[in-house]
Amino acid sequence: MKICLRYLGDPGYQQGIDLGLGVSQATVSRTVDRVVNSIVAQSNEWIKFPTTNHDLMEAKGIWQSMYKFILLQVQK
Repeated sequence: MKICLRYLGDPGYQQGIDLGLGVSQATVSRTVDRVVNSIVAQSNEWIKFPTTNHDLMEAKGIWQSMYKFILLQVQK
């Protein structure tokens, strides 16, 4: 997991990761592939998008209150 998180934080630089963690570039590549594929396989359980306008507005309100986002109203 550490290898994958390090790569995702600095994508495209497997060589630096392998040197910093003492593993080969091939190990970095295999590890990232396995971890990302595992996350994708479980993503339907973890990632939920609102399906109705009411759910969308509720989700926006939660995010706005938690993270102090400013909600912009788009005029049609």
